[in-house]
Amino acid sequence: MRAVHTDGSMRRLLAVLLLVLALAGCHRRTEHYKPVGLLATAASSTPPPMAITLAPEINQADFLRYDRTLASSALGGRKPATRGEVLTTHYLIAQLKAMGIAPGYRGRWLQPVPVVSTRLLNTGARLIVRLPGGTQSFAYGTDMLAATQQARARVSIAAAPVVFVGYGIDAPTRQWNDYQGLDVRGKIVIVLANDPGEASSPDSPLSRYGLARYKFEQAARMGAAGCFIIHAGLASDHTWSALRNASASAAQSLPANVAPGPRLAVAGWLRHAAAERLFSAAGLDLDELTRQASQPQFKAVTLPGSASIRLDSAVEYGWTDNVLGWIRGTTHPRQVVIYSAHWDGLGTIRGPRGRPQRLPGAIDNASGVAALLEIADSFAHRKSRPLRSVLFLLPTLGQAGQLGSRYYVQHPVFPLDQTVADINIDLWPILGRARDMSVYGTAQSALQSELAQLLSLQGRTLTRDPAPATGLFYRSDQYSFARAGVPSLLATPGFDLVSGGREAGETQWRRYLMERLDTPQDAFDPHWDLSGTLEDIQTLYLLGRDLADGTAWPDWAPDSPYRARRDAMMKNVPGALPPAVESASAP
Repeated sequence: MRAVHTDGSMRRLLAVLLLVLALAGCHRRTEHYKPVGLLATAASSTPPPMAITLAPEINQADFLRYDRTLASSALGGRKPATRGEVLTTHYLIAQLKAMGIAPGYRGRWLQPVPVVSTRLLNTGARLIVRLPGGTQSFAYGTDMLAATQQARARVSIAAAPVVFVGYGIDAPTRQWNDYQGLDVRGKIVIVLANDPGEASSPDSPLSRYGLARYKFEQAARMGAAGCFIIHAGLASDHTWSALRNASASAAQSLPANVAPGPRLAVAGWLRHAAAERLFSAAGLDLDELTRQASQPQFKAVTLPGSASIRLDSAVEYGWTDNVLGWIRGTTHPRQVVIYSAHWDGLGTIRGPRGRPQRLPGAIDNASGVAALLEIADSFAHRKSRPLRSVLFLLPTLGQAGQLGSRYYVQHPVFPLDQTVADINIDLWPILGRARDMSVYGTAQSALQSELAQLLSLQGRTLTRDPAPATGLFYRSDQYSFARAGVPSLLATPGFDLVSGGREAGETQWRRYLMERLDTPQDAFDPHWDLSGTLEDIQTLYLLGRDLADGTAWPDWAPDSPYRARRDAMMKNVPGALPPAVESASAP
């Protein structure tokens, strides 16, 4: 959203921008930096030295400079609709310009994306539930979180019936429907987080049905007035404090005329302890209901009472921007390989005692943007341009549910049937050098096979999703492409670290999720060990380079839910449909 500035504030903004660019440099390099730690003599416990050397543009100094600037206080946490957005997008454009990359959106750098921002005003709001045995009150921030999805200044739910609907899932392919025969119109539904399988195995993969976004959408489709998801406590990939931080600033969405469909008057979260208190006061056992809800024939339970809540919000309509740069292909310029990494963060929130608290987002997702810039620079400095075009897409509103990439897919620069693949980089933890590399999700395509072959040249392997219960495949920008049929990939560093093994890698990742994600602790660290990060960036660069220099059209595996849509769009593209595609060679 472009803010309106007075002349004085604009001058101050430009002064800060010039300072940021001066500190960061405009990337016109005068020397190359030696890769870190990749050419050492291999010990028996480490992969052999790389059979391929790093592109000179992929180096420690540049990565650190990018991440340090993006996570700096000057950019304020990179929240769309703030000064931080203006500074961030100007900084990214300056870097791409200095590399010699061309603007990628109809001769411009920015693709406008409409957005509506809704900021809760009455943060002292309470969810009041009246039961036969007395009234229960749940405070915003402490017991529950809530926002309206309807872009209205005031929404009020009064004395609405409350229904526990298990996991809130309607999955025909699983013969599972928690709403079967149920009328929830005008009611408040309470649902469990994640998938039913999570109750029996915390490592079971999270499907799209386990996403909060899906549960809210399904409740709205069924006509519910409100929906509260019970926070899963330690089983959740987001701590309560991280959820609270993410909810502390304005909620952002695409306007209804851009993304039509029913929306909830109230959508929120209920802390697990608060849910236990509510169900106990209603004479119900939450643990027993959770166990029952894990069975496909679960019947919804109506609580013996009614709930009320009022939300007052400030609603603003405006624009935010995707940043796009591209390199034109020589032989097939209308065919494109896309690299994507969302630029936005959560901004600055009100911390303890009302003091501003910046959420730097150094890993989520300044690290992904830094990796994309390293790859872009490598393409820009090739002696010859690729045969196909390469688009560097830096979407906005990734933190709001991949809205910037969703908007791009609806309004693409290149038609989707000319889009070879999307290689997305998001939430890139700095763990150290690893014997493997991983991909999120179970949706296999020829991209995984290509990645596995490249890793074999490094003496490494491709492993399965290291954190299936987080469902990150469905919560990052490549999913916008996947659901439209375009083959896409979300890779991540491997967890089998050269120093410490898998236990060390998993411990570091878990600590990040539980202690740093969406908090002020997700900060830049000048002492990061980038040996593995640079190796992984090189691998992703080679993956896209092979696609851009070739003529192959990777497809989804035959059993992929995205295969049919891709094949339908590609049936008139010569050579785009191979007779079959093998699943990735990852175990």
